Amino acid sequence: MLNIIFFGALVLYFAASVLEFAGVSFKKDKLLKAAWFVFLAGFALHTVYFVARGVKAGRVPLANQFEFSMAFSWGIAALLIVFRARLHAELLSVAAMPMAFLVLSYAALKPMEITELMPALKSTWFVFHIGSAMFSYSAFVLAGCVGLRYLLLSRREKEPDALKLRQMDFLSYRLIALGFLLLTVTILTGAIWAEQAWSSFWTWDPKEVWALITWIIYAVYLHLHLRKNANAKMLAWYVVIAVPVVLFTFAGVNTLMPGLHSYG
Repeated sequence: MLNIIFFGALVLYFAASVLEFAGVSFKKDKLLKAAWFVFLAGFALHTVYFVARGVKAGRVPLANQFEFSMAFSWGIAALLIVFRARLHAELLSVAAMPMAFLVLSYAALKPMEITELMPALKSTWFVFHIGSAMFSYSAFVLAGCVGLRYLLLSRREKEPDALKLRQMDFLSYRLIALGFLLLTVTILTGAIWAEQAWSSFWTWDPKEVWALITWIIYAVYLHLHLRKNANAKMLAWYVVIAVPVVLFTFAGVNTLMPGLHSYG
């Protein structure tokens, strides 16, 4: 039953992505509305799966690469819904919906069996550390989606809407500020947890190193954005190019650089 719910959410995310792309391409409001309702239905199924798996496992489902990928996709969808509701950021959807689908598709390629929590993960810091990482990555990916929309709008239209461009630049900044704060929490709680588990605050494990690299990249972005002569288009390129670094920190390190975090 759980698998049916999971793949149901995956199919609905895919359908929503197709409808959203068609609605934007042909400028059809009905398609855009349909895409949003289908996406919400997919998110509802996704949430049911998240909760049901946690109940069945007897813990928060964030213990392995499948569960973190599934939660990462959920975080992208959740932040998209929040930002659309709070800031009417509909422009996010055309890039964010496919990202939620792609990350959940990646999760589908991983072993889905529910396993016992590894001894190293049995800590009060478990939810804080991994949960903040999940939402941090989600915010960075959404910021990249905004940057992509910014670049497409500024390139396709001879006289792009300056107000819309400023709104996108500010939205990207807010997402990265949120992601940066959460990544800082991730690194700090990870250091405290590492000292308890391995008697060292920092071990130069590949995951730690790439988390620090990601933190530095977005710290540079925040510094550049605060400058008076900041180039919004250059910053849009910056956040788009930074997304592969986030994705490598999320998945590539586990695949190519096994270490103490290989289980996650």
